[in-house]
Amino acid sequence: MNAYAPTTSRTALSVNVNKVALVRNTRHLGIPSVTRAAQLCLEAGAQGITVHPRPDERHIRAQDLFELAALMRGWPGREFNIEGNPFHNLMDFVRQLRPQQATFVPDSQDQFTSDHGWSFPADAERLRPLIAECRALGVRVSLFMDPVPEQMAQARAAGADRVELYTEPYAAAWGQAGQGAQLARYAAAAQAALDAGLGVNAGHDLSRDNLADFLRAVPGVAEVSIGHALISDALELGYAATVQAYLRCIHQAFAG
Repeated sequence: MNAYAPTTSRTALSVNVNKVALVRNTRHLGIPSVTRAAQLCLEAGAQGITVHPRPDERHIRAQDLFELAALMRGWPGREFNIEGNPFHNLMDFVRQLRPQQATFVPDSQDQFTSDHGWSFPADAERLRPLIAECRALGVRVSLFMDPVPEQMAQARAAGADRVELYTEPYAAAWGQAGQGAQLARYAAAAQAALDAGLGVNAGHDLSRDNLADFLRAVPGVAEVSIGHALISDALELGYAATVQAYLRCIHQAFAG
């Protein structure tokens, strides 16, 4: 067993393979393979695989979801996380594939990338029945949220199991004068979530540079979902070495 296998990490690493699909889609050769990338990341110790299919299939395609779900069935104890807007195409995949986790993200169909979280109480009523449906299917629900402490109890009241804190503002401030203030925001939001009975996930622009600092400062992070930076690193280092590097960052955040 490698030194940073799933049983030893306090925060799980879920690898988002969207960017692998984006490169593949520039040609008609089927390479690089999304499922092969996921397999290599799992073999290296990643605790989960994340995808965020958009309705236009500009990267992850419907077939990828079914192939990845089949792959994940061979990895008991690892998690398949499907992200997306539940008012677009996400719920169809959840109903058919029943992943371990569905992450609800309020992105528009033509949005370049996710850039904000849900708003409470404004979104509560329309989210509540879809959250309930997922939970009835045995699927954990995480809501993509800005680090606003007072919204966490409302997310829990809507039925969510977890929140995923949108971390781009922290990543943009990392290494600059505003880093401490951003970390304080996220720490307060995470603590509010934990106090409300929610699990805490985090993601967006986390990297080898900024991950350990985030985990040291923010309490109770159960999972980080990392795609762009991790796949970029893998172009230079390879999947296995890159996953190991991110697992070391997690390990180092909790060492001592």
